[in-house]
Amino acid sequence: MNFRRLSILMTLVIIALLVVACGGGGAPAVSSSSAAASKGEISLGSLNDLTGATSDVGKDYALGVQEAVKYINENGGINGKTIKLSLYDYGYLVPGAITTYKRFRDTDKVVAVLGWGTNDTVALAPTVSQDKMPYVSASYAGELTDPAKTPYNFFASPDYSTAARAAITVWYNEVWLKDARYEADRKAGKPRFVAFYGKATPYASAPIKAIKEQATMLGFEVGPDQDVPLTALDTKSQVLAAKDFKPHLVWHGDTVNGVATALKDAKALGLGADHIVNTYGFDENLPKLVGDAAEGVMGIAPTAYYGENVPGMDKIVAAAKKYNPNTPQETRTIHTVKAWANVAIMKAALEKADKDGKLNGEGIRAAFETFKDLDVTYGAAPMTWTSTDHRPTSLVNVYQIKGGKFVKVQTIDMKAKFPTDWPKWIGY
Repeated sequence: MNFRRLSILMTLVIIALLVVACGGGGAPAVSSSSAAASKGEISLGSLNDLTGATSDVGKDYALGVQEAVKYINENGGINGKTIKLSLYDYGYLVPGAITTYKRFRDTDKVVAVLGWGTNDTVALAPTVSQDKMPYVSASYAGELTDPAKTPYNFFASPDYSTAARAAITVWYNEVWLKDARYEADRKAGKPRFVAFYGKATPYASAPIKAIKEQATMLGFEVGPDQDVPLTALDTKSQVLAAKDFKPHLVWHGDTVNGVATALKDAKALGLGADHIVNTYGFDENLPKLVGDAAEGVMGIAPTAYYGENVPGMDKIVAAAKKYNPNTPQETRTIHTVKAWANVAIMKAALEKADKDGKLNGEGIRAAFETFKDLDVTYGAAPMTWTSTDHRPTSLVNVYQIKGGKFVKVQTIDMKAKFPTDWPKWIGY
């Protein structure tokens, strides 16, 4: 069975399992709480994309959330309390996210939410702030990191803008300045840079201002953006338009399927550029989908890749085998690991708030803002939040695909490298 057929089969299996667990029709995959949570339970909501435009990465993340919560419940819970998780598929549609959030708040009476996309997380941020609802998202958008504007938003990753700045900086320092391929071009002028991303998609467009600013700072000539939808099946026109500019470097801001399409077309049409990719486009499926077109591509990884030899990974792999034995290990990805990292920071905040006798929105937020260098393992950087800065880390892992494998190029500390600019970069 080829990879594409296996991927389609596993997609159907995962959706079927979740629908069965949900009772169908959008009901929670794990039973929701009653209007008033019992003394021994803590109710959490989980908003996930299993069927929408980002389901190519969302399904594996959702499995990771479920597995992490089950593991916690079987290993002491939250100070002895059981997490009761309400997990819903909202199809990456903002109206569905808003409706589901209201159900979390008004019916399920959750104390916090594990969210998903940038479009819905940003749309919900004002309501979340008003409701004082801690919201740990799989969106790492920079605009969610300024607590003066979004005081209840958190995540376990460098934000998209910091990560994008890091990726272009590493490529500039390690490739442009050193690689013999570019010796003549270095003498002739500036490196040229273009961005491929879905302009109408908040996730894809979130770091564009930051990466262009960084490109200009490093001395790049910035060319015209190419609009590549998340679900693009043909990007030849975008590649040909970029080819006229003769870029040395392309940024890809979509999820993995859209990035795969662009990489294949870039190779077929001889674009001749190097590529850097945002985290949700840079997973284990990418080299499987594009083969040699992935060779040399760099990208961002907030955690280790699934199965990588780092502390805590044995727990993730064992839980995947135990709780979802029918999901082949070769289909699991870094997005499961990201889910565990987000659940881990939520667990830490819930435990502290509970011990402090403040298991509510304000107490959970206060708990987050006391953490300094919180180590969740899984290859994630230590994380710190304060009352004035919700960027959890300035450390960014940049990997490169070599021989179909992910090899770490560098962990770059953007705060240390750009100490004057770091304070100004918060919030976008």
